[in-house]
Amino acid sequence: MIRLLIADDEDLLRGALAALLELEDDLTVTAEAATSTDAVRLAREHRPDIAVLDLEMPPSDGLRAAETIRAELPTQVILVTRHARPGVLRRALSAGVSGFVPKTTPATKLAEIIRAVAAGRRYVDPDIAASALTEGACPLTDRELEVLRASRTGASVNEIAERVHLAPGTVRNYLSAAMAKLGVGSRHAAAHRAWEEGWI
Repeated sequence: MIRLLIADDEDLLRGALAALLELEDDLTVTAEAATSTDAVRLAREHRPDIAVLDLEMPPSDGLRAAETIRAELPTQVILVTRHARPGVLRRALSAGVSGFVPKTTPATKLAEIIRAVAAGRRYVDPDIAASALTEGACPLTDRELEVLRASRTGASVNEIAERVHLAPGTVRNYLSAAMAKLGVGSRHAAAHRAWEEGWI
């Protein structure tokens, strides 16, 4: 029997997925989580064979939860996402994630992927893999990425400046340059885009 943790912040989707997977003779859902924090806590508590995590879960994200789970437990991780960015795929694979699938994957197909992962194989959705191979290079400099990474926490310009050891005016310049390169109207949008692309 393959023991599963299902984590998704959308109750209806999580409940439906858990119910469908429970119909499989060799799968059992031992825990369900609505946040990335709960996913990590329940993984530690139940030690499932496989954790199926939503990439976009609050308060941080499924990838951070996956990294923590993989660092601490033998549990394998499958990430499920609506918005599969190639950069996120690369980060997920380097963190030891075993599966990367879109939310459009039917439950019967996901069950097959779970079995493959349980048998020691990896599965990456072919469309996601293809886009990863054709992705362009990051247009941002290391410093621009550094200030965007710091701004992901919601820190003020002064707090970012202190964290990255730069003057506030210099931080504003880097943030403005990053926003212009990415064609977005705010530093929060720039940081989110950089995160989606897997650059930070």
